[in-house]
Amino acid sequence: MRNNNEMFFLIAGPCVIESESVVMEIAETIKKITDELGIEYYFKASFDKANRTSIESFRGLGLERGLEILKKVKDTYDLKIVTDIHEPYQAEIVSKVVDIIQIPAFLCRQTDLLIAAAKTNKIVNVKKAQFLAPWDMKNVIKKIEDSGNNKIMLCERGTSFGYNTLVVDMTGIVEMKKFNYPVVFDATHSVQKPGGLGNSTGGNREYIEYLSKAAIAVGVNGIFLEIHPDPDNAKSDGANMLKLDNLKDLLYKLIKIYKSVN
Repeated sequence: MRNNNEMFFLIAGPCVIESESVVMEIAETIKKITDELGIEYYFKASFDKANRTSIESFRGLGLERGLEILKKVKDTYDLKIVTDIHEPYQAEIVSKVVDIIQIPAFLCRQTDLLIAAAKTNKIVNVKKAQFLAPWDMKNVIKKIEDSGNNKIMLCERGTSFGYNTLVVDMTGIVEMKKFNYPVVFDATHSVQKPGGLGNSTGGNREYIEYLSKAAIAVGVNGIFLEIHPDPDNAKSDGANMLKLDNLKDLLYKLIKIYKSVN
């Protein structure tokens, strides 16, 4: 990943692997855009969404098929890959394909999961839990460091603010940067309304642009975006995903802000 005084990097892709064709379309399009704009890009998609609101919700294509598709993305487009794990045994398996192992926010204090991810010697991107203070991430960091890995990224994704609502405290990004690890802002999950639709999560994607701009202005190192060609018909997190057609315009705006404050 790039140093603090260079361009921000992008982690982006669909929330979940719905099909090979959708994944390949998204990866190809985003790579073309980021190559043109000179932005370092990591493709992200989940092989399993183990924390869906409803037991009836679509979870993904599973570990084996999911990794096959992620490897095809990696090999076809020469992209670095990010995916999340939910159980310690998955860490070693996914490390054979991915470049960054992501720890979901709900699981960021799970010691065995953090240790397993750390021992792969891959970059570990830890999403700060919605219930956790930014300065409390020091304990998460120590678990990874003490397991022999100092390749760490921290991710802000909103904080619980009453029922079914999140709020983003931009000073949290400033606080986490004090740990001297790259900090990523997850602009799409930050506009979620967790469980807000009763049996699924809602959201308000119109705020993605505004929160992304604010995060860049306060000095975030990377932006995380979940993206889909047709968010309204996506199988997971559609309400808070960015439409693929809108990505290039958003990145143009973020680059202007980044250059103005650096």
